[in-house]
Amino acid sequence: MAAELVINSGVPSAMPAALMLLLGLAVSRLASYVALDLARRVRVLRTRTGALWLLGAAMALSLGIWSCQIIGIAAEPLVFPLGYDGIDSLTAWAVAVAVGLAGLGAVSGRVATPIRVGLGAFALGTGVVGAHVVALTSLGLQPGITWHPLPLVAAVSGACGGCMMALGAFFRGGDRTRPATVPWQTTAALVLGATLVASHQLVIGAAGLGEQTASLNADRIASTTLAMFASVGSIALLLVGLILSILEARLRRSLRRAETELQRRSFRDGLTRLPNRLMFEGTLAQAVQQADASGERMAMLFIDLDGFKPVNESLGHHMGDLMLREIAARLKRFARPEDRVAHLGGDEFLMLVRGNPSAEDATIFAERLQALIGEPCNMNGREAAVSSSVGIAMYPENGVMAELIAHAEAAMRAAKSGGGATHCFFEARMVSGARDQFDLLRDLRRALAEGQLHLMYQPKVHAPSGEITGAEALMRWQHPQRGLVGPAVFIPIAERFGLIGAIGNWLIDEACRQAGQWRDEGLRMRVAINLSAYQLRHADLADRIDAALKRHRINPQLLTCEITESVAMEDASNAIRMVEKLGAMGVNISIDDFGTGYSSLAYLRKLRAGELKIDRSFVMDLETSADARAVVKLAQALGLKVVAEGVETEAQHEILRAFGCHELQGFLFARPMSALALSAWAMDDEGTRGLEFRDSLYKATVAGALH
Repeated sequence: MAAELVINSGVPSAMPAALMLLLGLAVSRLASYVALDLARRVRVLRTRTGALWLLGAAMALSLGIWSCQIIGIAAEPLVFPLGYDGIDSLTAWAVAVAVGLAGLGAVSGRVATPIRVGLGAFALGTGVVGAHVVALTSLGLQPGITWHPLPLVAAVSGACGGCMMALGAFFRGGDRTRPATVPWQTTAALVLGATLVASHQLVIGAAGLGEQTASLNADRIASTTLAMFASVGSIALLLVGLILSILEARLRRSLRRAETELQRRSFRDGLTRLPNRLMFEGTLAQAVQQADASGERMAMLFIDLDGFKPVNESLGHHMGDLMLREIAARLKRFARPEDRVAHLGGDEFLMLVRGNPSAEDATIFAERLQALIGEPCNMNGREAAVSSSVGIAMYPENGVMAELIAHAEAAMRAAKSGGGATHCFFEARMVSGARDQFDLLRDLRRALAEGQLHLMYQPKVHAPSGEITGAEALMRWQHPQRGLVGPAVFIPIAERFGLIGAIGNWLIDEACRQAGQWRDEGLRMRVAINLSAYQLRHADLADRIDAALKRHRINPQLLTCEITESVAMEDASNAIRMVEKLGAMGVNISIDDFGTGYSSLAYLRKLRAGELKIDRSFVMDLETSADARAVVKLAQALGLKVVAEGVETEAQHEILRAFGCHELQGFLFARPMSALALSAWAMDDEGTRGLEFRDSLYKATVAGALH
């Protein structure tokens, strides 16, 4: 009968029990290894990633604790069948998870000081014993368990000691930047796994299971079933966790290598493999510190290749890249060990010459460098040669570190403007103009926002009668410090740095607004504005002008758009399309500065402009040159109205009238004036020459009407 009871428990002999204990040890050791491996991933505990890694480690360790409980109890030769309550089993597993969080959390992601290791070992050891106690209690054994104090104390002491040995071996030295190697991790896992199994056996001994006679949960989850899951299922889950951990580690190493490579490449030019500007500036900072400490000088050479663009265009960019690589290789060979070379991009290079060079040394260095660069480059069997322009800035004479490269570049520009193939030393005058331009650009942005721009108006006079027929709007800038700034100064800056679009839109709107104000005062004044090449390139120019006319209720015939001949010929097809759009709206078109460009009669006919405006250079030479007469006759042959600007003398006035010009404009009649002054002149005849305004300008108007 006794033998039958033993068979019912699922353990017929001592050999299977020993195998079960070995299985429990294997699962515990695997769980310990996975838990420590996951805990090692925790870099900063108080982050989402760190918390997830710690939770994974705690769950892995809880599987080891829970599995060795189930397998260890199943290995006990009891005379009655065991069973587990599902809720109580989950409670025991939850306790094991909490134990792992407390013990591993004390040392994970922190400096593993002896105190932290001790606290973690105490939390883990007492928790493991507590989890085993909860697991035995959940069996519902009858009669109740009578705990023996001495084995229980031994279990707690042994568990704490074993956990301290494991954690101390794994988190050795407190250096979290140096993860444990595989032998240390294996040793720590072996110690921790043995501790879990040994503490469970001591707890079983403290419980005295041989005194029990029955289990209240025998009809629920069978011990053998749960033991099978605890062994096979736990091993499967732990292996999955270990594989994921290994894959994550490999991925992290790959990412780290990729980041290192990207960082290395971020300091190197991809084409020439030379340091780029970022790396060069870091090297320059160190060199400046050393030069300041030793009192030595340095020379900064800014090298630009002359004629490199034709090489790219004629031989192709591939050949151009080969040439740049060859030039870079020559620079590296030419530089001494203490010198530094960099590729800025395109055909520009930098070289820092150290060793306390004098100006004469820098000159010799630059000449030898230019001779080396000028030697023909053999590119896949084809030869090509380029020269170079070199700018030299000496440190510390030519500025602080932050200015050194810019000053060397300014010197290179000076060398290039002189024809290239030479070198030039930096001088202060080379950057004064650039700084002034930078200041003007900064102030121009502010001027546009603060309303410092305004329009002046210069009247146009009907040549036969001498009456005023309209006015040209001329832009001015009232600078707070510089005073009145003309468009010849700030318009090129606006075009170069992208402000011309905003300024052009302001001009269109302001001219239309002023025309509307004059109309409301009873003065029907025709206003002319100048359109830039930038505006003509934008397809919505006609829409912007149309919107301004409608916004201020202006008849399109009161607006004249002047386009310079050179701008019109720069992109003739686009200019023709834009003129057609504006003409369809009713806006008048004038070709300004006529005679200075290279337009053909065919394009002039296609532009369909209403008038030609003779450039002032012809007007100045009227008395000695016949070119102006030819220009006027050409315009008359095309059936266009002729306007002459820059009229300053009575003689010019008489000649232009004799030529048959329709309108005149210049200082002889009136200088540019404000809108208020022009309005006062029209209403009260306060002009300087006593000119009259045409009666048609005073045609009865109604505020808000379009004419």
